[in-house]
Amino acid sequence: MLDFSSLLLAAALSGTCLSITMLAIWFTAPRASFVLTVACGILVLVAHVVLFWRYTKDADPRLCQIVLALLSLGFLVICLSAMQYLGFRHYRRAIVPALAAMAACAAFTYFGFDGIGFQITYAAVTALLAAIGTMFWMKGDHDRRILLVVSFLSGACGLSFALCGLVLLAQGQWVLGAAPDNWAERLNSVVAVACMTGLGALTLSLHHLQAQIELKAETMTDPLTGLMNRRALSELYGDRSFGPFMAVAMFDLDHFKTTNDVFEHPVGDQVLCRFAAVIKKYGRTGVDAFRLGGEEFALVMSRMTPEKAHDMASRIGVAFGTEIVPTHRGPLRSSVSGGMGFGAVDGRTLDEVLAEADAALYVAKRGGRNRVVVQKKAGQPDAGPTLRSA
Repeated sequence: MLDFSSLLLAAALSGTCLSITMLAIWFTAPRASFVLTVACGILVLVAHVVLFWRYTKDADPRLCQIVLALLSLGFLVICLSAMQYLGFRHYRRAIVPALAAMAACAAFTYFGFDGIGFQITYAAVTALLAAIGTMFWMKGDHDRRILLVVSFLSGACGLSFALCGLVLLAQGQWVLGAAPDNWAERLNSVVAVACMTGLGALTLSLHHLQAQIELKAETMTDPLTGLMNRRALSELYGDRSFGPFMAVAMFDLDHFKTTNDVFEHPVGDQVLCRFAAVIKKYGRTGVDAFRLGGEEFALVMSRMTPEKAHDMASRIGVAFGTEIVPTHRGPLRSSVSGGMGFGAVDGRTLDEVLAEADAALYVAKRGGRNRVVVQKKAGQPDAGPTLRSA
């Protein structure tokens, strides 16, 4: 037969080791704030376990209130850490119900109905763990294997707390006067230790996964403009076949070297950021913007006719022409030239479409700049009368 006190002390020791590990990770990577939140939640649960162990020796009503409040608070903090990691920002959806449950628990316990207080707390913890499992189950842009394991462990731990509450409810134990001690409580102690240990190990995996995601995002993002870079273009479209409803617009800021020479590089950076801001306004599903390097940009458009693709590129050029950058020499207006490349019915590679767009861009530069040009070639999609041909 398992010794209940030993189980509680094992849970406290396991939780302490986990929280120390989490804090050590956070100190080495402060940006991983969710790890700190997990550590804080586990520390609260450790305090709960220690005081609950004390409560099993001396069933003081005030101590009971503190024990139950710490249990709800600890899992609330862990739930908030899950929301923090997964990007769910509506924290009040978890905080308000949890605080309401804690208040109800405190009220019932104060009037001597500690059994009801335990039932309310177990129900609140079950709901919080169910919320954690559901959030990880729903989130699809991370490693599904890790997320599903987190969902399973959260669900198992929540089920063990639900059983504790159901046993008290089934036995009609509204007033206990002591710490509950039954088969469900013992099972919960074992399951909670196992699940919390597993969740702690998975937190390390999630931290490593998040670091990989952030590193990949950094390597595929232009630090000045926030647009994706040339590497991202190759990653996303390097193996794609460009069909008749796909197009690439290449842009090159006009006289940008002169802008840097006359107004200096900080102003040039502002001009680049202004164009990036303009091109971002046209971003939507199927439209991706990239900074290829220097003053050269690209826009990949999918599910769009050649006419509409050229119209969008032209509107970007017009919008950028209205932008004004204040400088020490007075207001600065800039313009941009563009060239279009299109896919084909039998498919074309990214390099082929980029080469066509680059050739059209060269024609736009020779033709006086401040325009978007498309070259018609045999076998290419008919651009229609709205497109400027070279």
